[in-house]
Amino acid sequence: MPPTSQALSSRFYQRWLDADPGRAARVEELSRLSLDRLDLGAALAHEAAAGALPLPRALRRLRNLLVAAIIRRDLDGQADLAEIVAAMTALADFAIRTALAAAMDELVALHGMPTGAESGLPQQMMVLAMGKQGGGELNVSSDIDLIFVYPEDGDTQAQAGQRALSNHEFFARLGKKLIAALSEVIEDGFVFRVDMALRPNGASGPLVASLNMVENYLIVQGREWERYAWVKARAVTGEAVDIAALDAIVRPFVFRRYLDFGVIDAIRTMHGQIRAEVDRQERLHPDRSNNVKLGRGGIREIEFLAQVFQLIRGGRDAALRERSTRTTLRVLAEKELLPADTTLQLLASYTFLRNLEHRLQYLDDAQTHTLPASDADRAVIARMMKLPSVDALLAELAAHRAFVAGQFDAIFSDKSESSDDSVNPHSSDANADLDNRASIEARLASLGFDDAAGAAKRVMGTWQAPRLQALPEASRTRLLALLNAALPLIVRVVTEAGVGSHSATLGRLLDFFEAIARRSAYLSLLTEYPHTLERVIRMMNASGWAATFLAQHPILLDELLDDHQRDATPDYQALAAQLREQLDGAAGDTERQMDILRETHHAQLFGLLAQDLAGELTVERLADYLSALADLIVDATIQAAWETIAARHRPVPQFAVIAYGKLGGKELGYISDLDVIFLFDDDDQEGPGNYAKLAQRFITWMTAHTSAGILFDVDTALRPDGASGMLVSSVAAFERYQDSSAWVWEHQALTRARFCAGDAAIGARFAAIREQVLRKDRDAQAAQLRDEVLKMRARMHEASRSRDGLFDLKQEAGGMIDIEFMVQYLVLRHAHQYPQLTANTGNIALLKLCGELGLIDAALAAAVGDAYRAMRKLQHQVRLQGQDNARVEPALVAKHAAQVVMLWKAMFGQ
Repeated sequence: MPPTSQALSSRFYQRWLDADPGRAARVEELSRLSLDRLDLGAALAHEAAAGALPLPRALRRLRNLLVAAIIRRDLDGQADLAEIVAAMTALADFAIRTALAAAMDELVALHGMPTGAESGLPQQMMVLAMGKQGGGELNVSSDIDLIFVYPEDGDTQAQAGQRALSNHEFFARLGKKLIAALSEVIEDGFVFRVDMALRPNGASGPLVASLNMVENYLIVQGREWERYAWVKARAVTGEAVDIAALDAIVRPFVFRRYLDFGVIDAIRTMHGQIRAEVDRQERLHPDRSNNVKLGRGGIREIEFLAQVFQLIRGGRDAALRERSTRTTLRVLAEKELLPADTTLQLLASYTFLRNLEHRLQYLDDAQTHTLPASDADRAVIARMMKLPSVDALLAELAAHRAFVAGQFDAIFSDKSESSDDSVNPHSSDANADLDNRASIEARLASLGFDDAAGAAKRVMGTWQAPRLQALPEASRTRLLALLNAALPLIVRVVTEAGVGSHSATLGRLLDFFEAIARRSAYLSLLTEYPHTLERVIRMMNASGWAATFLAQHPILLDELLDDHQRDATPDYQALAAQLREQLDGAAGDTERQMDILRETHHAQLFGLLAQDLAGELTVERLADYLSALADLIVDATIQAAWETIAARHRPVPQFAVIAYGKLGGKELGYISDLDVIFLFDDDDQEGPGNYAKLAQRFITWMTAHTSAGILFDVDTALRPDGASGMLVSSVAAFERYQDSSAWVWEHQALTRARFCAGDAAIGARFAAIREQVLRKDRDAQAAQLRDEVLKMRARMHEASRSRDGLFDLKQEAGGMIDIEFMVQYLVLRHAHQYPQLTANTGNIALLKLCGELGLIDAALAAAVGDAYRAMRKLQHQVRLQGQDNARVEPALVAKHAAQVVMLWKAMFGQ
């Protein structure tokens, strides 16, 4: 051993060496190895053989040897925190498996093999490691938190000379033997202290529980703090099938399928109880201050920081179900749930605090977390931490704790005590009496509501509705606080926006509150993040459609938490990879995959909506983004749906989706249908049948109503032969149809068609067919072409004639469809001479091109292009207010419509 080894600062290490002269050579040998990869079986055999020792003594000697080697490697700078905690976790796992196997053999010899009453299969006990062992981050002198579970009830299969026991009694005895084998203190010490307090019902509950008992307990009695504990549960022993069954029980208890912001208050309460006990102990024993685990800014606060994100989001993101605190923090940075620099500093603080905790324990191999009272011992600890003095140690400790405490407070501070705009769930404001109409009206009037009487009536109607009256008292209190906080915000938002109505915005907000009232997690989110409530109000003031959409999909509240995400340019390549990963993770669960697609689409759409309402997107840019998003969703759906076809004849389908209409022209709106057709190019005899199934499944995945809503309505009427035709067509059949059987209106539709998703080679063939069809020489059929276009337009106009005196932006003469028909006619009439007209660049660009080519008057072309842009913008604004039909006062568009009519007459003479 180097004469200057810091390991000699450990009294435990020194005593252990002095007890046997042969130990120095053994620890010297181990200290050259990476201890997290040590062959523990071989090391145990060596200890047992060296002294002809029984298993209990050999395990204890192995433990002491490994701890001594860890102290040596750590204090001499040869091992980092990762190696130390991995080595201790591996030792605990090994000791449990080894001791359990020996105890099992002993009990089976006495009582026979426990057997399931239902399955008839031999039963093995699952030992669950909780806490730091479960997370792979065990301390050097820590106890281990365990839970014992067995698969099913039944009895042992006793043979002659054996005494039968129930499975419960057998495993209870087995658990007691395991605890004694690990924790009993004998001449060589102990292996690990064992704590069973986390089992169902704690110390008052049975030592072991069957799977059915665990499931019943978690469903009926499981408490919030137990969700926190079970995050780290890891089976050290047991059969794989039984572990999977247990995981299926535990996962929905720990990780909720919705975003569970209610957990913030639960952890805040638990943390407060822990802190109160630590404070009490420190008052009673001032020499025990500076608790690096449970004290302010300590290890536990970092663990809470990591786990609150797991409990909120882990049900929806499997990457957040990690058991390791360090790994979870890194995932939070990757997911941008915490800033990268904050995560790095939390990891640095965690490493410092854990290293300090280990050095406190190295002194005497004691389970301690507080700085020693002795000045001499503190000086030893400072040297172990490679710091020049106790003052330097205390200063660095204080800096780390201050940073951790600040980050903890940013998430867990009680929002009811933070600011004037906060939401106080315990408000006793007299003005909040929602059963007193005069009081409500007076408050609304004092705030400046434009129709205080009408608004008060609306508030009372909502508050006294049976649905809200039946809420638990805690939810009603929180809802009342939210409403009180919202009222002045509504006035401020309407004033700042310069548009909107107090009463209309209040009505939308009350509808939203009614929709989420039974979901306490959403009430918690708005309470914990008061700025989100203001963003909701701003959105509802700006758009009735947005208010309805948010009420239908309140999970989208999460999208309002983060300014960075809201303002970011969409990265659809990264999104596609992320979506593919999520869908693969839910393989075999079609309903979950359908929900993942919906949740992803809704979240992205909502982000665009937020930018749109903030005035950050033009109508054209928004349509580009929405169309690209739809392409992405369509492509992901094809891939996932194909995997569900059991008889699929190839791994990747030779199948493509072709977009028409709004999607084809990249003019998609928030609620546009998808006009599509399906093509395949596959000579395999199984192809037509499988691709028909794929198309049908695709439509189902898109249109089915799940708990997450729907994706899109799908219209396939533009396929060859329409509703009477095959749902899918081969590329060759599509080409023949377009060449010889298609109607003029189908060629009109082709001007806005494009490859959307699927096999790119089929997409290229479609593009070639489209080019060929559009560039046909129609000079000889010019009159027929003109007549067919006019007849189709007349039929559409007659079917949708406006009878309310308003101007229909789409259908009215001089409206958007007139513009689209003129562009389509110009493409079909002249593309054989000007092939550049077949580019799918949008109506405005094509009008400009036609003007430049001299096909129409250039100035009139520009005016009609401006009209189309203005009508699209107006249509968008009208629909944002929740109106299905885009009808406006004629005076708003009279000048634009006149330009459109002028071009129509110039082209068609009508």
